[in-house]
Amino acid sequence: MAMRIHHTAALLAGLLLSGCQSGGGGQTRREYQQTMDSGTNACRHNPAYCADMAMSSGVRATAQAGASLAGALRVMDAAAEARLRELLTKCATQADLEVNLRTFDGRTPTEQQCQEQVGTDAKGKPITRAMQLGQEKHVAAFQCVQARLSIERPGGFSLEQRYRYDRETGVLELITASEEQALLRSGRTSQLRGTLVPDVVIHSGDPLRAEGVYDFKFPCPTGGRANWYKYPEGHPFAGLRQGDVYESALKTGVFRVVPILGVF
Repeated sequence: MAMRIHHTAALLAGLLLSGCQSGGGGQTRREYQQTMDSGTNACRHNPAYCADMAMSSGVRATAQAGASLAGALRVMDAAAEARLRELLTKCATQADLEVNLRTFDGRTPTEQQCQEQVGTDAKGKPITRAMQLGQEKHVAAFQCVQARLSIERPGGFSLEQRYRYDRETGVLELITASEEQALLRSGRTSQLRGTLVPDVVIHSGDPLRAEGVYDFKFPCPTGGRANWYKYPEGHPFAGLRQGDVYESALKTGVFRVVPILGVF
């Protein structure tokens, strides 16, 4: 499977390079998770881990600012949804190729390379190469999506929008980027515990009225599982899967985006 995907990636690389440049080399994504998936969830669910990490808030803030400009955006029809899925797949594949090219001269990482420890997080927990690669690929994918959707759907999408969701009451609230930064700077990370941060939310100007939710997954090694994150014991959503909680909170379809394989 990995060999087939690597061969397909090589064939697509030339096409995608011209369509979606992201240049995410210098930024750092916020989340880490000890997993062989994208490795980018722990800060979302345990925000205290964010203390020593730079955040991809520049891209996110730009996308959120666009939400106020939505005006008369229409709900997506089938053709628009198909274009969106193609765009997201291209951005995910380009991000995967770009980071692999920079890190491994274009080769896909082996399982042993994915499991290598490359550092520790703010809580002293190990950061694996899989987690680091997932972070870098998310940043590259976000930049690609920002560049493309700002033209194709200005004001109709949000990147890394944080929500506060009460399962018992069903109440869903937005947390702005400035509010989040203020809580992190002041050490009040407990107020972010249990909040939700989907990668891409499609809407018609109001992020509380989502039309689709998409989360990038970058398995390491390539061809590995791209499962939804399962919330651990002690978490407000313990035992539930990330995708199910997103669907319950945002009342819309929720999808994973995987390089080459696409949206499902």
